Amino acid sequence: MTENHLQLWDRCLNIFQDNLPAEQFDAWFRPVTSVSFSDNKLVLMVPSQFFIEQLEERYTNLLRRTLYKVYGASMKLYYHFNQVSNEPSTGVTMGSSKPSSAVAPKPGASSNPFRQQTEPQEINAQLNPNYTFENYCDSISNRVARSIGEAIANDPKCKTFNPLFVFGAPGVGKTHLIQAIGIRIKENSPLSRVLYITARLFESQYTTAVRNGKINDFISFYQSIDTLIIDDIQDLIGNKPGTQNAFFHIFNHLILNQKQLILASDCCPSKMEGMEKRLVSRFTMGMTAELEHPDYQLRKEVLRQKAEQDGLELPEDVVDYIASNVTESIRELEGIVVSVTAHAAILNQEISLDLTRKVLANAVKINQRQINFEIITQEVASYYQVDPDQIFTKSRKREISDARQMVMYMAKKHAKMPLTAIGTRLSRTHATVLYACKNIEERLGIEKQLQTDVSKIESTLLK
Repeated sequence: MTENHLQLWDRCLNIFQDNLPAEQFDAWFRPVTSVSFSDNKLVLMVPSQFFIEQLEERYTNLLRRTLYKVYGASMKLYYHFNQVSNEPSTGVTMGSSKPSSAVAPKPGASSNPFRQQTEPQEINAQLNPNYTFENYCDSISNRVARSIGEAIANDPKCKTFNPLFVFGAPGVGKTHLIQAIGIRIKENSPLSRVLYITARLFESQYTTAVRNGKINDFISFYQSIDTLIIDDIQDLIGNKPGTQNAFFHIFNHLILNQKQLILASDCCPSKMEGMEKRLVSRFTMGMTAELEHPDYQLRKEVLRQKAEQDGLELPEDVVDYIASNVTESIRELEGIVVSVTAHAAILNQEISLDLTRKVLANAVKINQRQINFEIITQEVASYYQVDPDQIFTKSRKREISDARQMVMYMAKKHAKMPLTAIGTRLSRTHATVLYACKNIEERLGIEKQLQTDVSKIESTLLK
């Protein structure tokens, strides 16, 4: 009696089971089924493209020997897997200025990818309810990224910015922004499956899945997400090919099925050495937006908002002093407010400028002088012996051009001004300012005279 294709595949499964640990067999072979076998063509149904790569990479020899034994050496193997059909998204509207209650998980909701579910259910989005757009201070240093984030949250059907890749130095507000997008979506589309997760937790879950033979559950869970938000994606860099490969297939599946990906990183995609090139290329296929160091006005607004949230009254001179000397990150600003408040409470004193000076002296390097665009322009013009007004003209004379580029470089480095703001002051484009700053940075490594120029100008600025 001739065996049918199902019986032949059962013979293969018996061989696989005899030659593999139970957890590996259950993870990689039990989910595979036979679709057909005719004309020496075997068609197998597998859960995903990722499954195919894992079978071919990890079990090539066993697979080949078994199939040749059961089907004959002339057989040819074909894989088949289903794509999830597109699902309509729901429009969203404006939310509340209070911490959002929309992301509070219902009883039983879980973000565990290994939890067995017969059908997609509500999950714990892992979003901080305080990280809303309404609590996110706006300035020119974050306006582009914020505007794109709100566009995504307010119109999920539009996939122009998919994926959204947000990058910037630690503490500039990336986590707040990407969670605000998720919160806005959940506020107005409660059934949407939104998940925020760090890259380190993703990697840990993947490692657990491989160890416990649950990789299929892991992949299926992430492929069911409508909006996947991954923070610190740079943590996947390094010797983690398995994790990167798994994320690559999840990424592709979500993009193909019109799901939204939002990624945040401490560095831009082009600087991600150690990340698979195929992943890096996908990071830039949507929208890349930088969060720059907070400018002076944003720093003051953050301080005022923090004080209001904590029920504090910060004198204006205290706000000015902190904003002038704590320039690197929003997180650092908030930490200083906490520290100043704690000192005032313990010492039973009012928050004053003198107290603030003492606290900051132990926390940050104090700027003896607030460096702004005007001061930089004056010092650079004086050093190059040119009229300051000439720097603002369209003159292409060498001495004027050199001074203008130096102003751009110093304004970015010491005044922490966004490139767009520098360009506005000099009637130049963002690209022109970026070119000038990179030009000086590259020349500094090989031109001793330029090194001397920068050193002398900085010694005057920082005295």
